[in-house]
Order: sequence, then C-alpha cells, then structure tokens
Amino acid sequence: MADEAPPKKKSKLKLLIVIFIILVIMGGGGAAAWFLFLGDKLMPMIKNFTNKNPVEVTEQAAPPPSSTVALPVFTTNLADPLGQRLIRLHLELETTDALVKNEVARNNARIRDAILLLLSSKSFADLSTPEKKVQLKNEITERLNAILGRGKISQVFITDLVVQ
Repeated sequence: MADEAPPKKKSKLKLLIVIFIILVIMGGGGAAAWFLFLGDKLMPMIKNFTNKNPVEVTEQAAPPPSSTVALPVFTTNLADPLGQRLIRLHLELETTDALVKNEVARNNARIRDAILLLLSSKSFADLSTPEKKVQLKNEITERLNAILGRGKISQVFITDLVVQ
C-alpha cells in the first residue's frame, strides 16, 4: 500500500496541470473574444481613464435610410478630335430624401442637359483611370446638387459605363 501512494500524487499533479492549462487557454480565448467584440466600445472609456478626463461616451446616431433613383441611359460623343468616340452611361443617385425621385422627374430635362454637356466635354483620357471616374462621379454630384438643391444627392453610382 505504501507503493500505491506515490502514483496517486502524480495523477493528482497531472490532473492539476491539465486543469491549469485548460483554464489558461479558456482565459486567453475569453480575453481575445472580449477585446475583439467589446474593444471598439470600450476603447473611448479606456482612453478617458488613462487621460483622467471623464468624458461621456455617446452613441452615434444611425444615418437616415438612403434610397437610389435610377436615371435613364446617357449616350453621347466624347470630346475626341476625330469625333469617333462614344460613351454610354447608366447612373443611380443615392439620396436620403424620399421626395428627390419626384424632383428628378420634374427636372429631367435640366439633369440630362447638365450630364450630357459634362460627358461631351470629356475625352477618352479623362475617363481612362479609376481616379478620373471618381472625379466624374463627383462632378456629376455637384451638378445635380446645383439643380436639385445642395445635399439632396449624397452619391452617384455608375452602374454601367461603355466607351468606344
């Protein structure tokens, strides 16, 4: 019986080591999950704690729901010296104002005129890179907001663009 006592102590020691390892792994996983899921919400509080300036953490208001308004297809010549390049463009307008669809319908001629004049002033080189396409979107947004009222159109989406 004296020989059996030491193996029991080893098994208890192994059991304690296994339990300790499991607790460490679970604690590390819990800490990782806590930082991943709650870190963004707690970082302002942690920064305030380290600065010792108590500042209230406020929730940001959700942006108002947006909707899109599709415009008819635009097809025009580009400002090409030989006059052989065409552009076909489909656009959708993002807005948070529900009444913009009616305003777009009422101002359809003015909108088409402004966009066609802008497109016909562009050359192939003006539309060849993604940065220049983003610039075109911004120019269209500015012209539409000048017609419909400042801030009515938040973004323009190019849903189809063909240049020949």
